[in-house]
Amino acid sequence: MSRLLLGVGATLCLVALGACGERPQANRGTLDTAAYEGAKNAFVDAGWKPGEKNSWEQHLRTRIQRGQNDYSRIP
Repeated sequence: MSRLLLGVGATLCLVALGACGERPQANRGTLDTAAYEGAKNAFVDAGWKPGEKNSWEQHLRTRIQRGQNDYSRIP
């Protein structure tokens, strides 16, 4: 009986330690493209075309002034 409990306990320990492992993660995208290349789908901001660096920078400036600048939000 004690051998059975020891075997079950050892098996449970091995299963618990096996859950601590990390699976390798596949690279889902390339990291060598510039941010302004962007997504080429329907979810991009209106007026911005992927690949245009100047319009990308202008949209960033506008977004910063509208939503992330606390001084412009104070009445």
